[in-house]
This record gives sequence, C-alpha cells and structure tokens, in this order.
Amino acid sequence: MTDRFLAGRTALVTGATSGIGLAIARALGAAGARVAINGLGTPEVIAEAQAAVLAAGAPEARHFDADLRQVPAIERMMVECAAWSPPDVLVNCAGMQHTAALAEMPTECWDAILAINLSAAFHTMRLALPGMAERGYGRVVNIASVHGLVASVNKAPYVASKFGMVGLSKVAALEYAAQGSRASGGVTVNCICPGWVETPLIEPQIQARAQAIGGSRDDGIRELLREKQPSQRTCLPEEIADAVLWLCRPQSHNLTGAAIPIDGGWTSQ
Repeated sequence: MTDRFLAGRTALVTGATSGIGLAIARALGAAGARVAINGLGTPEVIAEAQAAVLAAGAPEARHFDADLRQVPAIERMMVECAAWSPPDVLVNCAGMQHTAALAEMPTECWDAILAINLSAAFHTMRLALPGMAERGYGRVVNIASVHGLVASVNKAPYVASKFGMVGLSKVAALEYAAQGSRASGGVTVNCICPGWVETPLIEPQIQARAQAIGGSRDDGIRELLREKQPSQRTCLPEEIADAVLWLCRPQSHNLTGAAIPIDGGWTSQ
C-alpha cells in the first residue's frame, strides 16, 4: 500500500500535463495530496492528465490554466489555487528549450525561455512561500537540470535559466530555513538537476542514433549518452518523481538549498 504521508495537503505542479511533471503529479497524488496541475495541452490532454492523477490516488485534481510568460496570469492562477486549497508543495517543472549558437539565438526565444524556466518559478515561489511559512510546513522543489550545474554549447538561455533557478532556490532556502519546526516539517526549497530523462521528446534522438549505428534501441540510448552521461542509462520520469517525494517527507526538514544531480555521473567528470 502506498504511504499516503501527504494526505490533507495540497500540491501545485507546473508543466504537469505530460512527461516529468505528470509523473510528479501522479506520485504526489498517490501519496495522498490534492493536486493542482498547470500545463499546456488540448482539453483532451488536460482531461487525461487529471484522470491519471486521480487514478494514482489523488483525492482531487484540478487544472489551473496560466500562460507562464505572463505575470498577471501567474498571479491569477496562484489566487485561484489558494482559494481552492493553498499549496503546501510547489513543484516548478514547466520549461522550454531552443538550441542555437549564442549570436544566432532569436531574442524572442531568450525572453520566452527565461520567463517560463526562471521568472515563473520566482513568481510562484514569492506567492506560495509566505503561506507555507505561516503553516509551518512547505516544500518547494524546482526541476532545474544538469544544465543548472554545467554548461553545453548552443543552449545559452536554457543554461542561464537553470543556473538562475539553482541560485534563486538557494536564496529562498536561506530566507525560509528557520520557519516551522521538526514537528511541523519546516519549509524547504531544493532543486533536482536531471540529466537525460526518457520522455517522448528524446525518442526521435534515440531512434536516430540506433539507426545510425545499426543497433538496438538500447544501443541508441548508450550512443546518445556516451559523450556526457557515464552511466549510459537514462532516468525514467517516475524516478525523478520519487526524488521529489523524498524531499517532501517530514524527515527531509533539514535538507534545503540543495541542487541534487540525478545525472549518471555527468557532473562528476
């Protein structure tokens, strides 16, 4: 039976209609949380995500629409979510990527990536953390990236946003470190920094590598990861979700301000 240690609590997960965000929303629901999801998609995709969270065990699941590039939209979402049930757990997972050389990066891509990957997390945190402090329990988990710890070429806005998210999280962790107690659970802010995660977005790359070397899908994964991820194994979205759950446990009250790499040794090189 799943440990429903989050029963009676509410979680808000951005980017929760697919991939890592949906896996996290499902895991939080299975742990007993009421789950507010934010994310892109058709009405059918959003309905499927809500159904998946409910099927995992969430007592309630509701979608809160907001264009995370727009501050008024984020503020409206946070007010509506608080009116429904104030979030005890906030997971900022929404993100976007565009690859191009720095001198050739479209300025609109820079603006959009910084807005969604970094500024949106600042706004959700500034609006959610005071309430967490008042209640004595709160968990902010920001899904950064291995690119919040090391850089790669042709990813200037993405790397800048993820380094920024790690720094932002450390500041918030310091400001809220003394809130709450061991008994209440305290308020913590942490980052998870995944390397390669097996989502539908990377499947074409896996297949292309497999075809290029005339090997199996597993061979394609190893070839894709060979240059940077020593384990040559991807993570599954559910494994990232398990790490989020661990950070939400009361026993994690003194783990704050960390940037945890789940990268198969990438950042150890």
